[in-house]
Amino acid sequence: MTQSGVAFGTSGARGLVTAMTDAVCFAYTVGYLRHLSTLGEFAPGTPVAVAGDLRPSTPRILRACVAAIRHMEGEPVFCGYVPTPALCLHAFAQGYPSLMVTGSHIPADRNGIKFNRARGEFLKSDEAAMRTLDVDLPEGWFDADGALVAPVELPELTDVVPGYVARYRAFFGADALSGLRLGVYQHSAVGRDVLVRVVEALGGTAVPLGRAESFIPVDTEAVRPEDAALARDWAADGTLDAILTTDGDSDRPLLADAQGNWLRGDVLGILAARFLGAAAVTTPVSSNTALEKSGFARDVRRTRIGSPFVVAAMTDAAEAGITPSVGYEANGGFLLATDIGKDGRTLHALPTRDAVLPMLCALVAARREKTGLAALVATLPPRFTLSDRLENMPTAQSLAEIGKLASHPAEGAMALGFIRTPEDLAHVDQTDGLRMTFANGEIIHLRPSGNAPELRVYVEADTQARAAELLRTGIDAVSVWKDRGA
Repeated sequence: MTQSGVAFGTSGARGLVTAMTDAVCFAYTVGYLRHLSTLGEFAPGTPVAVAGDLRPSTPRILRACVAAIRHMEGEPVFCGYVPTPALCLHAFAQGYPSLMVTGSHIPADRNGIKFNRARGEFLKSDEAAMRTLDVDLPEGWFDADGALVAPVELPELTDVVPGYVARYRAFFGADALSGLRLGVYQHSAVGRDVLVRVVEALGGTAVPLGRAESFIPVDTEAVRPEDAALARDWAADGTLDAILTTDGDSDRPLLADAQGNWLRGDVLGILAARFLGAAAVTTPVSSNTALEKSGFARDVRRTRIGSPFVVAAMTDAAEAGITPSVGYEANGGFLLATDIGKDGRTLHALPTRDAVLPMLCALVAARREKTGLAALVATLPPRFTLSDRLENMPTAQSLAEIGKLASHPAEGAMALGFIRTPEDLAHVDQTDGLRMTFANGEIIHLRPSGNAPELRVYVEADTQARAAELLRTGIDAVSVWKDRGA
């Protein structure tokens, strides 16, 4: 793992496509299956579901994973190029492992493999155990560059999309979106056609927009300026009630109101949790604090960033009897630890990120209230979060700089221009990175990305304008760290 440069991030193994050779991906998959065998979740003959996103490198990596499954005498089940939650819904229901070849929202020169257990996500404890294993590659299978020597054919397609669409039609109803005209920004998301099917299955009118032939790295936490402009342009004629899209593997949502303003994922998470009547809500420390201020959830748990941490904490809440128990991330991905009952219908648990559920919750809530999304958001306490990233910032350098700042946070925050006096720093949280809360209630949170060489900057303030100003201040301040390492 160290030599290849392919390592576990916040959501599976990630690395440059050039580093993710067939041999490396094969070894990771063998290690994954060997770990599952110690848990009783894999043995010869066990089905293993696989799927992938639309990156150019994904088919090759999928074939390497399938070769590894066959080498371990498992039975690969090819679910196609579909959303990660659609793959998980099928595999969890069947009770067998699954893996998704995806780099999510990161650029196409990188990719990854997200591993799942038989009925839930691969947790950090699973990663730690897998790291201890020794894996031998079969002799003669790979050339000097790590490419498979013999061709590998993918199995016949198992179509998991109908079950995924039916899940939401059954819970929300066939007329839940009736009367709504919804733009679907398709770019290169693997679920771009699935999202159209979901909208139409619930009675809405879907208007496909912006379909791309090449991969576009849409990040739901750091919306590109061009995507912000596209949404405003599409909304300009006033004929759309909202615009929907997702990230690359379609487990993170991005929803815009009728004016083309993209909603923050953590705001969408609050709306969805409230609509579903959640008693326990788990979310990372970086998410909007309007959750606590809303007061509808009697149990709120804050975690490190990454779905495995959210899964673990929301599962603990469920086991403590605090139900319904849900979770969401700042990127909008929504998770269900327990079943949800509403209006005489039941939505079964899906303990992995999903993009469709939170968008439908917000749209249906707005429709029932006979108002738009903007008015629905306005019912929340006025707290505004924004985030951006400092690209090409080595993780080791980010950690070193944040470590120095954490050792003397007040002095460091003053040197960066965040505060004027030590008394202006009210609280420091090191749950994940360094989160500084100031005396006026504003927040700046610095954290290295777990998936790419980027430094993430999160901010929160009482107005949108102030949050934007604070984000510029934060990005400009930490840019000097990058200059020091140049």
